[in-house]
Amino acid sequence: MSEDVRPDEEAAVPDDALDRTDAPEALEAADAAEEAEEAEAPGQVAFDVEAFPGGARSAIEAVLMVVDEPVSEVALATALEVPVADVRAHLEALEAEYAAANRGFTLRPFGGGWRVYSRSDYAPVVEKFLLDGQQARLTQASLETLAVIAYKQPVSRSRIGAVRGVNVDGVVRTLLSRGLIEERGEGEGGAILYGTTPYFLQRLGLDSLDDLPPLAPYLPDVDLLDEIAEAGRG
Repeated sequence: MSEDVRPDEEAAVPDDALDRTDAPEALEAADAAEEAEEAEAPGQVAFDVEAFPGGARSAIEAVLMVVDEPVSEVALATALEVPVADVRAHLEALEAEYAAANRGFTLRPFGGGWRVYSRSDYAPVVEKFLLDGQQARLTQASLETLAVIAYKQPVSRSRIGAVRGVNVDGVVRTLLSRGLIEERGEGEGGAILYGTTPYFLQRLGLDSLDDLPPLAPYLPDVDLLDEIAEAGRG
C-alpha cells in the first residue's frame, strides 16, 4: 500500500539544490535586478562623458566653474567616471590652454585639488572692481553728518538735518552703503534712529565710542557762542 502524504507536510529540499545547473541563471537574474535598481536609484545619473560637446575636458571645466574650493583629481574622476590619469592630463591641458590664450583666469593645483583663479596679472583690475567706492574719500558733507551721528547717536535723520541745517537724506544713504552707520530702531513718532557701526570704529582705529576725542577743544568760546546766538535772534 502506498503511504498517505499529509497536506501539511512539505517536500524536503535537497542540500545540493543550489548546485544545480539553474543556479547560475538565478544569480545572473539577481545581478541584473540589482543593477537595474541601482540605475533607478534617486540621484544616480548614468552618462557617457565623451558624448557631451567637448568631451571629458569640457565636462571637467564645467565642474570647476561651480566649485567653491579646490577639487581633487580623484573626486573629478569618480564623478565623471574616467581614469584619474586622464583627468590629470585634461587639467594640465586646460591650464596650458588658458595660459596660451592670455585668459584672465588660470587653473592651478592648490590644497590637494584644482580650482580656477583669476590671473595675478589682473590683480589691480580685480582689486579696483571689488573695492571701488569702498576706499573713496568721504565728502565734507558726509564727514560732518558722520560726526553728528557719532556724537549724538542714536539720532534720527530729522535731528541730523536740524543740526547741520540741510537735508541729509542722500548723505545718510551713502554712509549706510559704506557700512559706517546702521539703523538702531525707532524713536518718537516712528522715526528711524541711526548709530555708527563696528566698521566705523575699525576705520578710525578706535576700540569704543569712549575713545572719540572730546568736542570741547574744537568749539568756539562761550562768549563767541553767545554772540552767534544773539545774531541769530536779531
